[in-house]
Amino acid sequence: MVRYHIFVEGRVQGVGFRYFVQMHAQSYGLTGSVKNLDNGLVEIYVQGESDAIDLFLATIIKGDGRFIKVNDYSCKSVPIIPDERRFTCQYY
Repeated sequence: MVRYHIFVEGRVQGVGFRYFVQMHAQSYGLTGSVKNLDNGLVEIYVQGESDAIDLFLATIIKGDGRFIKVNDYSCKSVPIIPDERRFTCQYY
């Protein structure tokens, strides 16, 4: 079990990216959260098995082929949250 703190930049706000992230996280059995930041970045916390997170990252970085375009991202390992049970989309 691992947990990552991720920042994503590009065309990732106003294009359904948070929903896209949430749906793929849930499909891979991951927990965590996603939210837009005021500076235009999207912040993601994701937790689960390493292999599932690798697939998740590859999927979201690729985007949807239409509206979402990821230009760059950073990923840092952080301590796991043992009681976390779901992946949520946070709003302002």
